[in-house]
Amino acid sequence: MKTNVGTIDRVFRIVFGLVLLSLVFLVQGDLRWIGLVGIVPLATAFMGWCPLYALFGMSSCPMKPQ
Repeated sequence: MKTNVGTIDRVFRIVFGLVLLSLVFLVQGDLRWIGLVGIVPLATAFMGWCPLYALFGMSSCPMKPQ
């Protein structure tokens, strides 16, 4: 797997994932389980690879000078 998630994108994914996961503890009822979706952005941020980016040929990594 080639890294396709850049630094700024990783920070955004970590913050967004933590916000979603906090719903599990802050919201009552069935809506709280939607917060488990926060695992996906956290996993992609820590792996540095996003399957959707790979599928569409995208990357948020800076280009290396040649």
